[in-house]
Amino acid sequence: MDAFTTARGLRRAAVLAIALTLAVTGCSSAGSGSGDVTKNVVPTQDAEDNNPQPLDRIKDGGEFRPPLQQWITQWNPYQVDGRYGDAVSIMEYTQAKLFRTDAKGVFKPVPEYLVSAEVTSKSPQVVTYKINPKAKWSDGKQIGVQDFKAVWESTNGKNPAYNIADSSGYEQISSVEQGADAQEVKVTFDKPYADWQNLFDPLIPAAGIATPEAFNQGWIEKVPIFGGPFKIGTIDKTAQTIALVPNPDWWGPKPKLDKITYRVLAIPAITQAFLNNEVDYASAGSATAYGQLKDAKDGVIRTGTPWDEVHISFGGNGPLADKSLRQALGLALDRAALIKIVNQGVPVEFKPLGNHLFMTNQSGYQDNSGDWAKYNVAGAKELLEKAGWKEAAAGQPRTKDGQPLELHYVLSDGSAQAQIDMATAVQNMLLQVGVKLTVDKVPSKEYFGKYVNQGKFDLASWRNTDSFPLSAGVANYRAPQGDNVFGNYSKLATPEIDELLRTAAATLDPAEAVKLYNKADAQIWELGHTLELYQRPSILAVRKGLANFGAGSLADTDITKVGWEK
Repeated sequence: MDAFTTARGLRRAAVLAIALTLAVTGCSSAGSGSGDVTKNVVPTQDAEDNNPQPLDRIKDGGEFRPPLQQWITQWNPYQVDGRYGDAVSIMEYTQAKLFRTDAKGVFKPVPEYLVSAEVTSKSPQVVTYKINPKAKWSDGKQIGVQDFKAVWESTNGKNPAYNIADSSGYEQISSVEQGADAQEVKVTFDKPYADWQNLFDPLIPAAGIATPEAFNQGWIEKVPIFGGPFKIGTIDKTAQTIALVPNPDWWGPKPKLDKITYRVLAIPAITQAFLNNEVDYASAGSATAYGQLKDAKDGVIRTGTPWDEVHISFGGNGPLADKSLRQALGLALDRAALIKIVNQGVPVEFKPLGNHLFMTNQSGYQDNSGDWAKYNVAGAKELLEKAGWKEAAAGQPRTKDGQPLELHYVLSDGSAQAQIDMATAVQNMLLQVGVKLTVDKVPSKEYFGKYVNQGKFDLASWRNTDSFPLSAGVANYRAPQGDNVFGNYSKLATPEIDELLRTAAATLDPAEAVKLYNKADAQIWELGHTLELYQRPSILAVRKGLANFGAGSLADTDITKVGWEK
């Protein structure tokens, strides 16, 4: 889905991808002439296709050329503007990535940083981290308790001067202390936190976030300190390229690649860049892109099912402050028809999504949408009437207190045709119930920073990615605190939802936590916060010979193993 803007959920610490990420996925319309294709991929929890190869079959050296959908300005993944998905991924290659998940989402400590990490007490909950003594930052300082403490103190929400992405998990911590020696860190929680492996990942250095100014401003257009297998080589804003090179002081297995060059491209240009051998992968998730890429020279299609969802968010300002109006919009939109627009010509079935927190292939998933996502024009009109919006002449918007019911759909000007088609379909559907919707195209580079992140939309569509495990999704629906909306750009919340999500994140019994998350999700549907559309499969065209990289599931990429087959 070429052009879905992405907010990535900073998976181990906050949410959105990580943030965040979003690449709104667009696919070509039914009228594109591409026709339909067999839906031959069925989501499974560990579906992935990344050409796994042992290291002895991978060349030493070589360049990997990924596309970037927008320029990265804020590199601090804990700062509210640092949640863009590609930025988070790059930071995980250049900072201390404490854990990786396997294809089924099981956390495993990364040995270059952690000898071990485990719960050593349950009452109170204490997590003891034993750090690899070789682990150090590019300024020569050992990775240690000072870094854990700095992340906690800046991100726990107690000091509003730190403009944080999310305090979930960190606000439950009561202390961070050195253990038996300099390589041991003890983190004590005053309330249980089930997904503690989300936290401090990636760990970033205390020297870079010791003050609010450093936290908020010190990572703009630069990464001041490194601690991963790669470091930033060059940032060329004029050429819109960012190059990573191996960290010469890296103590772990030497990366196979000797360069990773990211290039910012408008979404429609990525397909052609792949065909021109200018980038090494491109989304093939739209009918147009799939048609062009499926037989590309030196290309192969790889598919997988990660945590990735596409939705339409409703704003919380103006007329939409009224829950009844938001609920009416949800009933007026035909989800099946919208999904069909973007699924046309793509070899994977897009599954309707009935949950904001779980994917369809995730343990614990249940459809909580009830009547709130059922196409019901009569029901929408009834809600609008009860809310005081009176029907007008045919083709004219409803009115209330003399004001017409006019809303705005914010759309990136880099959107693929299917995204545009979907917005047009939404516009037509809402007109049928008396809502005038204007589609406002805004510069793709400003879509998040100036519009979504600021809550300046009535309707908008993007992806949330990597909001896993469950507590990572809390930031999208928690109540804002002052000017900090975390990942809840609609700014819509209730104390009941907030309490359910917090309690679920503190529940160590997985089965009981699932019940609480699902109860919260049902209330999110009733709130009219977000109309979930579908779970988005990963469909990529990848350069032949690229190993240990492709379309994933819940697994993290080990960038040291990515390279080109011999």
